[in-house]
Amino acid sequence: MMKYEKRRTLCISTQSGCAMGCVFCATGQMGFKRNLTSGEIVEQVIYYANLLRREGESVTNIVLMGMGEPFHNYDATMAAIDRLNHPLGMNLGARRFTISTVGLVPMIRRFAAEQRQINLAISLHAADDELRTSMLPVNKKYPLSELMAACRDYVAQTHRRLTFEWALIQNVNDSVETARKLARLLEGLLCHVNVIPLNPTQKYAGKGSTRERALAFKAELERHGVPCTIRIRRGIDIQAGCGQLAIQQAQNSPSNPLMI
Repeated sequence: MMKYEKRRTLCISTQSGCAMGCVFCATGQMGFKRNLTSGEIVEQVIYYANLLRREGESVTNIVLMGMGEPFHNYDATMAAIDRLNHPLGMNLGARRFTISTVGLVPMIRRFAAEQRQINLAISLHAADDELRTSMLPVNKKYPLSELMAACRDYVAQTHRRLTFEWALIQNVNDSVETARKLARLLEGLLCHVNVIPLNPTQKYAGKGSTRERALAFKAELERHGVPCTIRIRRGIDIQAGCGQLAIQQAQNSPSNPLMI
């Protein structure tokens, strides 16, 4: 009988706070404090790896989706991954890492040129510039035309599938029409869309989509040939859900990771 590995994924941070200012993200709402060093990034993994070891388990995957924009702290982020990937480090395979970015185009192109086997995820959340700029200020500097060109070049260079992250916000970006627009934007691109109903934050009035609207959004994407997964919301009760890292937690322990 085949033995299946028990998945244990760490969601770790690369910065204290974040300078990107995404309106629905608690970390973006708190502003930028400082970059973490490569050692501080690695330390998060070691801390939880030791806890898991006591339970007879081990870290299987790492997502750099905690506080901060990893590509805004590119050198330290890559140095940390290299140390964790090294045989004398934690010997975690490169494909067990996923980096999430809001779309810093020059860094996406640099990352592509380095031909790394690390997975790349893009926080998209909107399929037109007007809506995306209202949600993610970075879109003013790197509009969708530039971002999607970089994404298509990334896939052409690396032959690796991209993941697009989409926080479903009730009556904002969760309609069937929006899904149709997204499908047109992603047409022909090797990619996968992860959708998750928005987690609430104190300074943003939007609410997460209902299950019914999420299913309709997913169905429309798949009807147009775009693979889609609805992610489960976790950690909301302790302000640890996606985009929900609490300011109080950040002040107490800016490099505290979340295990999912």
